Amino acid sequence: MIDSKKEIEELILTVIREGGSDLHLGGGRVPAIRVSGELIFLSKHNILSKEDMIAILMEILGKKRFDEFMETEEIDFSYDFRGEARLRGNAFFQKGFINVAFRLIPKVKTLEELHLPKILADFSRKKQGFFLVVGPVGQGKSSTLSAMVNLINNEQARHIITIEDPIEHIYTPNKSIINQREVGIDTKDFHVALKSSFREDANVILIGEMRNPETISTAVSAAETGHLVLSTLHTNNAAQTIDRIIDSFPGDQQDQIRIQLAASLLGIFSQRLIPRITGGLIPAYELLINNNAVSNLIRDKRTQEIDVVIETGMELGMIDLNHSLLELVRAGEISIESAYQYSLNPKGLERMI
Repeated sequence: MIDSKKEIEELILTVIREGGSDLHLGGGRVPAIRVSGELIFLSKHNILSKEDMIAILMEILGKKRFDEFMETEEIDFSYDFRGEARLRGNAFFQKGFINVAFRLIPKVKTLEELHLPKILADFSRKKQGFFLVVGPVGQGKSSTLSAMVNLINNEQARHIITIEDPIEHIYTPNKSIINQREVGIDTKDFHVALKSSFREDANVILIGEMRNPETISTAVSAAETGHLVLSTLHTNNAAQTIDRIIDSFPGDQQDQIRIQLAASLLGIFSQRLIPRITGGLIPAYELLINNNAVSNLIRDKRTQEIDVVIETGMELGMIDLNHSLLELVRAGEISIESAYQYSLNPKGLERMI
């Protein structure tokens, strides 16, 4: 039987040492890590057995949460590694074997360190409204939001409440009070915690993920009633995000949420992490800023026109994804092939080159 604590710590050290982002463990195979987007198998490592995986997961979760996992057959969790690093994880079964996927959570960085536009700081300084950071899984949304939250923490005396599943970045309170609540440990679910925040004198609310109409509706109401609400969705761009929010509601409620969203939305930031020519990853992004024209499009069910508004609104601070990609190509950061691969409108990009 392996020494499970030593085993997991050595594997996490391997991820850190290799500059990796993810660690994959599963019964019946060797561990694998992801480095700069590529999956690498640790072929010199022994194959992990069923018993090894049970011991590793018991070490990570403790008996109570391990029993919960055995009952539900999947679980989200966070893991503190010696106080030096944090990982978020998901454990699940496949073909009767336990598998665990870890994501290494980088230390909280500034917008500048993340190569993000300065305009995001302006949204962090707003007193109220709804701001979304969107994109597929693993594209740096959490890191962007953590930079925004920490900027507030370092500049303003505010009460910040985060509702996460699981807690990822740990903040050190500076000028703000920061209360971090983990779903399943500190609160029953996102919606319950969000409703409670109305009675907790919150200024800023970070919602790790909006999973249902109840949470979305309460988040929009919070933004309307004097809170700055930050959250994420797994959508590709601003127009799709607005449609996804509205379509999550029954037909008879869609007009109401459309009106509320048009009034409370501050902006939508969509990002992708692109492989750099010199190694590592760098973000390309799109930014929609809500103004009278955008509000009217949302209210009038004309979200298909939002892409054009972003393209023509650069002097207002909006950012078009193709322009962002093209700037990275011209700066020698990414290849033209990568730009085409990550563009949502390759023909439009071709016309710009």
